[in-house]
Order: sequence, then structure tokens, then C-alpha cells
Amino acid sequence: MRPSHVLLAVLVAAVWGVNFVVIEIGLGHFPPLLFSALRFLVAAVPAVFLVGRPKVAWKWIVGVGLALGVAKFGLLFVGMDTGMPAGLSSLVLQIQAVFTALFAFLLLGERPARVRLVGMTVALAGIGVAAVDEGASGPLGAFALVVAAAACWGVSNVLTRRAAPADALNFMVWVSTVPVLPLLALSLLLEGPSRDLEALGALDLSGAGALLYVAWGATVFGFGAWGWLLRRHPASTVAPFSLLVPVFGMSSAALFLGEPVSPLRWCAAVLLVGGVALASFGGRDRRAGRNAETGAGPGGETNGPGGDTRGSGDQVAASAGPGAGPADGREPVAPNR
Repeated sequence: MRPSHVLLAVLVAAVWGVNFVVIEIGLGHFPPLLFSALRFLVAAVPAVFLVGRPKVAWKWIVGVGLALGVAKFGLLFVGMDTGMPAGLSSLVLQIQAVFTALFAFLLLGERPARVRLVGMTVALAGIGVAAVDEGASGPLGAFALVVAAAACWGVSNVLTRRAAPADALNFMVWVSTVPVLPLLALSLLLEGPSRDLEALGALDLSGAGALLYVAWGATVFGFGAWGWLLRRHPASTVAPFSLLVPVFGMSSAALFLGEPVSPLRWCAAVLLVGGVALASFGGRDRRAGRNAETGAGPGGETNGPGGDTRGSGDQVAASAGPGAGPADGREPVAPNR
């Protein structure tokens, strides 16, 4: 990769990592489900009028929109709102790679290679250490919500694999149109119209800035730049940069929010990031009875421009995006947050 391309990849990882801090700030201005709905609304409009018509079937757009937008980000935002620290959230979400491999095995018949199984075991050990650390200092219920969000991200990764979008930005913008109404309905039902109206009426520059960052920075810029890199370089070259997301997430949370990083949490980070790296890049998976056909998308194999990289559970987003980064594939699915 050219130095400028390396810098762009690091910048995207930084944008996705810092996004967790920005979400924490935004949750101080909005109820979590309303914030998530507004994030997708701002990401979709006006971009939906600029990216052209959808390039995959609507069933995949709706499926990913519900799994990623409503379930994953809804659970993530509620988990953070109920006490899950931003830095730890950026780390725990990476367990999505293990869930992606599990769902790919159950739904697509893909058998992970042994080295990937070792990586998954190491990553799960990291989650266990993180749970012990969080149990000693924070609510385990919020921790469980973020783990559930990672599981929903794994489902969306498998769906994106099947959709195989050729244009990541086009796909992500259209996916962003799906969660808006369901999340607004859930917000009205669970958070109440008075709380939503109060948040909208009290909107200030800090709240607006947080909303614009998670929508345009983490989603539109993040996925647009990541897709641009993946069209020019092998997925196996670009995808490892997504492992920097929790590094930026934990360090920015410590710097800007004053979140402490205990020795136990650093141990969890080493185990989880190392395990995800093995699970994402450690050999090829096998499909029962025949070779696996590749699909372009997070958490999955890639067989297309820029090289041939195969494997289920490959590391991301989305993001988040918005909140997290993409799994390995020709095109990414979502930011870690």
C-alpha cells in the first residue's frame, strides 16, 4: 500500500474508534433508541438520493437493516446508556468475528479451520476476562447487551455475505433507510414521546455535532473510504487495520472521558484482539461437501478484485459502525459503531 493509503486506513480505524466516545457524548443528549434512529436518518438523507438505486435485492437490504440497524445498534446504544463504558464497548464488539463464524457454520455449512477455532477460543477467553473486570466495577446487564449486539452483528455479516454487495457505500446508505421507522417506533413505545420531544427541543451544538459525526463521519466517510481501499488492495491487506478500532476506542475513552483501563482490561484486550486476528486471518474455512463460494461482505470470504481471501468470521465494523469496523471482505458491512 502507498503511504497515503496506509494513512487513510489508519484514519478510518481512528474515526471508528473515536466514534464510541462520540456515541457516549450523544447519549447525554438523546435517549438511546432515538439517537440510533436519528443517526440512520441523517446517514441516509440526502445520501440516498446521490448513490443511485440499490444494487442488491431488497430482501438483503431489509434483512441487514433489521439485524444491523435495529438489533445491533439498538442493543449497543441501550447497553452503553445503561452503563457499559465506551472503550470496553469498542473492545467487546470485536467478538462479532466469533459469532460470524458460528452462524456461518450453522447457516452456510462452513467449517472453520483449526487455527480459527483456536483464535475463537482465545477471543472467548478475552470476553470472559472482560466480564470479570466489568462485573467488579459495572453492570453485567449492560455488558450482556453489548455481547448480544455483537451476536446480531454476526447475523448481519452472514446476510451481507449472501448479498455480496459490489458497492459498500451504496449498500450501507440503503441499509440505513431500514432501521429509521422501527427504531422511532420503539423509542416512542419504550422511551416515550415526551422524553423524545424534550431531547429534540434541547438540541445544542454538542448534540448536533455528535449526531453528524456518527452519521456522516463514521458511516458515510468511514464506509466510503474503506470500500475505496478494498477496491484497490487485497482484503487481507486492508482488513487488519480494523483491529486498530478497539485500540483507538479504549485510548480515546481514557483520554477524553477519563475511563480507567485496569490491568485486567488490558489482558482482555490482548486476548480478544489476538484471538480475533487468528479467527479472521488464520487459514481457510471449508464448506461441507464442496468448496465455499465466496460472497463480498464483512465476516466473510472474498473472491474478487484485489485478491482472494477466504474465511468466515473475518474481522470487521460498522459501524460502526458506526461503532465498529468491517469484517474482512471485498466490501465492508458496518462500522464498529
